[in-house]
Amino acid sequence: MKKTFFLTLVAALAVLGVIFGAKYLSIQRAMAAHGQMKMPPVTVAAATPMAQDWQTTLSAVATLESHRGIVVKTELEGPVVRVVFSSGAEVAAGALLVELDTAREQAQLKGLIAATRLAELSLQRARELRQHETNSAADLDAAEAAFTQAQAAAEQVRVVIEKKHIVAPFAGRLGITQVNPGQFLRVGDPLVQLESLDPIYADFGLPQQDVALVRVGLEVQLVIDAYPRRRFAGTIAAINPRISADTRNLRVRAVLANPEGALRPGMFGRIEVALPGSQPVLVLPATALVHNPYGDSVFVIENGAAQQKIVQSGARRGDLIAITSGLLASEQVVIAGQLKLRNGVPVRVDNTVAPDANPAPTPPES
Repeated sequence: MKKTFFLTLVAALAVLGVIFGAKYLSIQRAMAAHGQMKMPPVTVAAATPMAQDWQTTLSAVATLESHRGIVVKTELEGPVVRVVFSSGAEVAAGALLVELDTAREQAQLKGLIAATRLAELSLQRARELRQHETNSAADLDAAEAAFTQAQAAAEQVRVVIEKKHIVAPFAGRLGITQVNPGQFLRVGDPLVQLESLDPIYADFGLPQQDVALVRVGLEVQLVIDAYPRRRFAGTIAAINPRISADTRNLRVRAVLANPEGALRPGMFGRIEVALPGSQPVLVLPATALVHNPYGDSVFVIENGAAQQKIVQSGARRGDLIAITSGLLASEQVVIAGQLKLRNGVPVRVDNTVAPDANPAPTPPES
């Protein structure tokens, strides 16, 4: 019985060995066949870097501020008689905006004018009498003081009347009115926003290491999302003498012409400061750059296959980006189709649909 069991076990092991051997041979043949298979090439778009001279620039985010901007308020209280301006209107310096009730002051002024006239007559008589030495010097001094006091009292009321005629302190554009006829105003109540928009300021910050590079008079270019097809030119007008202790940034102010009023205070945009001189750079479409946690890279084509290279990128202009190191001018760089690539993958170049490479792209007309 033991002999029969042993023979059965040997037979079973032999069968299993044949099965596993056949499976092993099958796997080996499949691996060999897979190793001999050639991956189909990945279709990509490619380009060689362009050598260009780019002017050195500094970029920052700028906030627009009005040349002059205030909320017009009243210095005196009283009911509103007239609102002369319209919301959003352009006004000249000194233009009447709001008139408060001055009936009481006008009545007071009439009495003070009469008192001033009487004091003037009294002063004239006192001077005549003094010439004949029929009054004392003290009488003349008192008459002169009374006349001066009467003039001052009348002038004080005139100033009150003038201040109740609220005018624009400078030329500019008005905002939305906050006052209506018949409304009683308290001291300091707001009436309307007044902004002088031409020229307009663009304030921005630069790192402290750029202090030696900027100076008053350098040209700037501003791009606003609201007007993507336009670039607004200006110059640096002022540089803050103190570095911010919080950000270690240098505050800079540029002034830009704004005759159409297209730029408004409170807007923000991208500003570029043009520094003297230029530098040679290798330029690629920005789509060529692959961003990784360990740095930027590109895929170059060597012997029909893709090879990844770490590069250092620089300034960007529209669809183009400067490569400052890690790339040769003669290398062919993949600019589209990188998602399917890894080192050694064969590629086929097809530039029929290549990405844009415009240094100053504009959106299509709507």
